[in-house]
Amino acid sequence: MKFFVSCAKGLEYLLADELLALGLPRATATVAGVNAEGTMNDAQRVVLWSRLASRVLWPLHSFECPDDTALYQGVLAIDWENQTTADRTLAVDAHVSGEQITHARFAAQRVKDAVVDRMRGQGLERPSVNVELPDVRINLSLRKGIATISIDLGGGPLHRRGWRMAAHDAPLKENLAAALLIRAQWPKIHAEGGALLDPMCGGGTLLVEGALMAADVAPGLHRHGSIPPTRWLGFDQANWKALFAEARSREAAGRAALKPVIHGSDIDPRAIASARQNAEEAGLSQIIQFSVADVALLQAPPQARGCVVCNPPYDERLAADEALYRDLGDALKRAVPGWRASILCGTAELGFATGLRARKTYQLFNGALECTQLVVDPIKMPERERTADQAPRELSEGAQMVANRLRKNLRKYKAWLARSGVSCYRVYDADLPEYAAAIDVYTEAGGSGRIWLHVQEYAAPAAIPEADVKRRRNELLAAAREVFGLEHDRIALKTRERGKGGSKYGRMEKREQFIKVSEHGALLQVNLFDYLDTGLFLDHRPLRAQMAREAEGKRFLNLFCYTGVASVQAAVAGALSTTSVDLSATYLEWCADNMALNGLGGREHRLVQADALRWLEAETWQYDVIFCDPPTFSNSARAEDFDVQREHVRLLMAAVQRLAPGGVLYFSNNFRRFKLDEQAIAGFAHCEEISPRTIDPDFERNARIHRAWRLTAL
Repeated sequence: MKFFVSCAKGLEYLLADELLALGLPRATATVAGVNAEGTMNDAQRVVLWSRLASRVLWPLHSFECPDDTALYQGVLAIDWENQTTADRTLAVDAHVSGEQITHARFAAQRVKDAVVDRMRGQGLERPSVNVELPDVRINLSLRKGIATISIDLGGGPLHRRGWRMAAHDAPLKENLAAALLIRAQWPKIHAEGGALLDPMCGGGTLLVEGALMAADVAPGLHRHGSIPPTRWLGFDQANWKALFAEARSREAAGRAALKPVIHGSDIDPRAIASARQNAEEAGLSQIIQFSVADVALLQAPPQARGCVVCNPPYDERLAADEALYRDLGDALKRAVPGWRASILCGTAELGFATGLRARKTYQLFNGALECTQLVVDPIKMPERERTADQAPRELSEGAQMVANRLRKNLRKYKAWLARSGVSCYRVYDADLPEYAAAIDVYTEAGGSGRIWLHVQEYAAPAAIPEADVKRRRNELLAAAREVFGLEHDRIALKTRERGKGGSKYGRMEKREQFIKVSEHGALLQVNLFDYLDTGLFLDHRPLRAQMAREAEGKRFLNLFCYTGVASVQAAVAGALSTTSVDLSATYLEWCADNMALNGLGGREHRLVQADALRWLEAETWQYDVIFCDPPTFSNSARAEDFDVQREHVRLLMAAVQRLAPGGVLYFSNNFRRFKLDEQAIAGFAHCEEISPRTIDPDFERNARIHRAWRLTAL
């Protein structure tokens, strides 16, 4: 059976992983939830054990719903006499979007009326409504004219664990707390003997959730006590009792093994009083150690290693003071420099104010508030010892030459950059032949405006001595640091080596450090350190802008989509739908993250993991704008070998067949020796080379970095 598990936006992929770990055969992330497949037993296990889910919705019926009459008739057709009994109370939650029905409360009332009328029509008594604690909770989702009626198997929000007795200001929901703990790797750290610390603990949500997680306590164990979460007739009561008994047994063993390695502090005595009350209700008063303390005076716990989780104040009701965030970062670097940290900040700017260098950042929602989660490991990078011969020196003659050229290029591009709004660009491309490298500038979005450099060193000829290669590399980097005023950790250096079949692309580092940049009004994640390419091909900037303009109100297809930048920009520009196809799950997840960063997702924006050529030849839909930017070669074990020179006619013919009337196909590749088979293509398409129009000023020195064509069907 297919069912839906909802969650806070930003937790979808974590939740999908959790559901698969719980034994579900399939779980696919979508916006604000996961489409799951499994049995009723699987769904009940999710209700009891999921730490991240908000609700588990088991569908009864879906139908077209153009108006409230259709809604009433659709619900009336369901056999409610087989779903509940007259003596059981009910409640209806409604979520509506679109123009058909705009008021959720009215929709819920129509659903309730239909259920009641169906029961009466079967000669049964009218069931009563209990909004707070119903026996059966019904869920309506109305989206794009389709209504889905489901049973809420958890009986209500699953973030409620049953232990919260006292709430301090703006408490964090328990499922968001679980996400911070999971990304902090707390279960692994606890298993290895590490500690947990929250120096701004408020009501103790993160600490209580962390302790229960470490003790292997099922999140739903104390939500309803021994009473099942729903009295819906389709609920497997015997299986629930077995699951519940197993959870009780695991709890007993886990609590017995739990050690007092969890520490919390807060400057507000009322917050600590609330936290102690909550910990006592959860049976953890002897496990969690609380104290009233200013974060600036933070003391290191006795354990040598561990992780920090923290939710500093940030919304309208709680002052978001950047100085407080700086104090937090400084205190952590002083007290626990080698630990890992997972911190939920209201904005990227507040995260930046901590002074901590995030290994990875995530966007998630705390209610309606979009927040930034920082994952930092370690909290303070170890300082390198500087010897006498490493003391700062003046630039060498060669480095000064490179610095002069960089400054010259910056002056040359200044007016263009200001006029175009471009913030990520190529500033140097082997301008001085002996310093053979490309230097790209990435300006961080979100108000910080920090500069990062991506330096790709071209492989030197074999005749050049290694000592000279190393010297020139160091002079190039010294010039870049001098001109842009950067430290080593904001410059990513790669060497692009030539191999059989073209450039070798491989994993470089394992920082998992993403930064956000902006292009054509879209926010994008780039990774400068972990791969040879960053997730954003800068040379395609003008072509992406052209396609985004043409895609407004139209259907956009992105083949070999990589990280989906063209799809995201088309969607931001108002594309009716986007479809992004790539064989790599890593790139598709990156594409989904880019979509989510811009508030995009759902059925309108499909992600397809497939061999693009084979998928295209089997596809039946039509598209108005198609982008095809294939690799030069591909020999993946999961797909047929691909050679763009050999396969391009077959590829373009299949793509042109998918064009809607008046549609346009943009084809590009960066194979320097590529030769378009114009005679073969003339048989099925009009074709125009547009390469010069797709090169911005920063790539004029290397105008053959790619070639591009515009095709329309005959």
